[in-house]
Amino acid sequence: MPRKVSPARRHTRRSRLLRFTAAFGVLAALGGYLTVQYVSGSRFTEGCTVESADGSAGQGRTYRLSPEQASNAATISAVGTSRGMPERAVTIALATALQESALRNIEHGDRDSLGLFQQRPSQGWGTEQQILDPVYSAGEFYRHLAEVPGYSRLPLTVAAQRVQRSGFPQAYAKHEPDAALLAAALTGRTPATLNCTPPRTTAAKADAAKVRAELVRAFGKDVLPAERPSAKRDDKGAAGASATATATRTVSVPVRAARASGDDDPSRRGWELAHWAVARSEALHLEEVAYAGRLWKAGDGWRTVGTGGTDGKGSGTTEVRMGLAP
Repeated sequence: MPRKVSPARRHTRRSRLLRFTAAFGVLAALGGYLTVQYVSGSRFTEGCTVESADGSAGQGRTYRLSPEQASNAATISAVGTSRGMPERAVTIALATALQESALRNIEHGDRDSLGLFQQRPSQGWGTEQQILDPVYSAGEFYRHLAEVPGYSRLPLTVAAQRVQRSGFPQAYAKHEPDAALLAAALTGRTPATLNCTPPRTTAAKADAAKVRAELVRAFGKDVLPAERPSAKRDDKGAAGASATATATRTVSVPVRAARASGDDDPSRRGWELAHWAVARSEALHLEEVAYAGRLWKAGDGWRTVGTGGTDGKGSGTTEVRMGLAP
């Protein structure tokens, strides 16, 4: 006599089968997505990557970070070099921010700690609004670091602890390799080693004035030449209007031989500016960056273009050209 199965048991079996089928479908879809991403070479469709100088040969270190983290790291580096701080100081600052906030400008922390470096208003680091300004908070970190005798020769954990007075000073050590890799790129010592793929968005319009303002905030007012009086509009032909339109879509930054940090290598200064622009490409809606015969394009990375620039007219080592997204 056939064994009878109760309705409740049949329902349970059916439910298990449906759950198994649904789970299998999700896994299959995920596997298909990852396969497509791998085959298309788009495993990291958005975000930033920094490589060691020999990373292109498949060797050395690679570090991945979000556009937000890259933008904050670029600000920390620019503020440091504009104050005359060496690459070692930038490495210390970046390792500290990686430990304290993972390079995110967070509005919370232990007790009243805030921002990239988890500075506390109650301990005299500034107001909440000031500390949440990456330019200000980085400047305060460097100001205190500069007061530490021989900081550049100290172990990173010791130098950082003299500034931060953390309860876990040894935690900074694990971030030193990644911080050193970032510092080498962001201070311009390793050319074309920072690449970002910003998300495709049209939520906000690119603004050349904002790019210039952010350059001045990070690097100081001397980063850009004094503004010249606006040229009169040429109503006799299209050439004048075309030149004006091109100017509003491109920000050109001159590369000077000397930096506040004392490095007289103009190419290093140029790569510092170029990497800053790439790291901040999402926030500032930059589509292209050209310097020293290399062109970075959002979604494509760096490539050699001879002396080509964002407008096709050439960009040598005397300026960095930043092309705004349409």
